[in-house]
Amino acid sequence: MDAAQQEATARARELQRSWYGEPLGALFRRLIDDLGLNQARLAAVLGLSAPMLSQLMSGQRAKIGNPAVVQRVQALQELAGHVADGSVSAGEATDRMEEIKKSQGGSVLTNTGQTSTTGGAPTVRRVVREIQSLLRSVAAAGDIIDAADSLAPTHPELAEFLKVYGAGRTADAVAHYEGHQG
Repeated sequence: MDAAQQEATARARELQRSWYGEPLGALFRRLIDDLGLNQARLAAVLGLSAPMLSQLMSGQRAKIGNPAVVQRVQALQELAGHVADGSVSAGEATDRMEEIKKSQGGSVLTNTGQTSTTGGAPTVRRVVREIQSLLRSVAAAGDIIDAADSLAPTHPELAEFLKVYGAGRTADAVAHYEGHQG
């Protein structure tokens, strides 16, 4: 790999970190380990080709272009958390992965009844991740921070929202969301 390719890969991984919270290679490897998958099976569940998954993992590609795939990634992250805490068995995880694979990625913010793989209301984390994904699909974190800084003198609450959801950590956004509900 020459210097230009290395620089492009580093830039793609940094973009992934700003959009998805971490480079996709690390995220996908964790899903593979936590859910007992291989790359081909992960690609199939997400609805990606194996070469596309490989390009995203290696940093040859920065962005997941299909919002439904982004939502499937989020659903798998949530499922991996349930497997890790023991609330979902390996057998149940396999069934849920089939449901995730079939999902069309409908918005968790709509009231369609298809809001989560468990059939209940969407989790706060999932809603927050969707807001983050939407903001980060519109602009890079640096641009969002610049916009927030220009809004801060006249609209500090909106500036805070942009910074927290557009460029912040998911845990901070969850805390912000919970602090502004009911």
